[in-house]
Amino acid sequence: MDDLRRIDLNLLLTLHALLAEKHVTRAALRLHKSQPAVSHALAQLRSMFDDPLLVRRDGGLVLTPHAQALEGPLEAALDHVRGLLRTPGFDPAQARRRFRLALSDYGARIILPRLMRALRRDAPGIDLAVTQGSREAMQAQLIDGELDLALGVFIDPPQQILTAPLFHEHFISVADRATLPATGRLSLNDWLARPHVLVAMRVDGENEIDAALAAASAKRRVALVMPHWSTALEVIAGTDLILTVASRCVPASKRGAGWRTFAPPIPLAPFEFQQAWHNRRDNDPAHIWLRERVAQCAALHHR
Repeated sequence: MDDLRRIDLNLLLTLHALLAEKHVTRAALRLHKSQPAVSHALAQLRSMFDDPLLVRRDGGLVLTPHAQALEGPLEAALDHVRGLLRTPGFDPAQARRRFRLALSDYGARIILPRLMRALRRDAPGIDLAVTQGSREAMQAQLIDGELDLALGVFIDPPQQILTAPLFHEHFISVADRATLPATGRLSLNDWLARPHVLVAMRVDGENEIDAALAAASAKRRVALVMPHWSTALEVIAGTDLILTVASRCVPASKRGAGWRTFAPPIPLAPFEFQQAWHNRRDNDPAHIWLRERVAQCAALHHR
């Protein structure tokens, strides 16, 4: 017990991030802390374990043998601590709890209005804290226990991340109506000749559209990368820009106005929009209840 009193348990979360990232700056981003704070924590951890934990080699940081031996026990210990905080039973009408969600404004527009109405009606003591991030960041936060649920497209997620489909999606292209021929379509050559808008959380992140183009030995010019789905339509108005996005990004009320939608001139595979969570939350009654509400809201949106 005396040893535990000397330990700041937040240091163990920092250690978990450092062991996973093997990089101080990336660990800081993962923890939403400053790089100096994580560097200071690493110094404390080195003193605590009497081991350097991460050492520089070949231009990067690698784990010492002692740090490698800590990975499994640390993950198990953090799981046990999280388990202590789980709700043993769940009555939505009486519950007082905050769930941490991550989703883009695309997902927010589809899910949040109905979800909040359901919460205010059936579970008024439930609060939500919503953030957004890249696919990689959301998965890392689920693993670290910083998120309860993430909504997005998760391709080959880590083994400990569970997913469930909410609906199927497909891509459409959108352009200012005045810049399109009477057919409302563009050939592949004309489509590639136009500048494009890419909606992404990371400027250099991978995306399905450019991956499909690369597979066909083609490339487009991306004139604008931006993280805001809701603003993308306004950006292309009055320009020659092309926007290729999930079909539900363009509400029916927007189609046929100043914009015209059309099928991209290159095959783009449909995809599933999913909810994702860590397997430690899988049997949590409150979490199960939330996932069911999210699924219901997604289903109602498409009726």
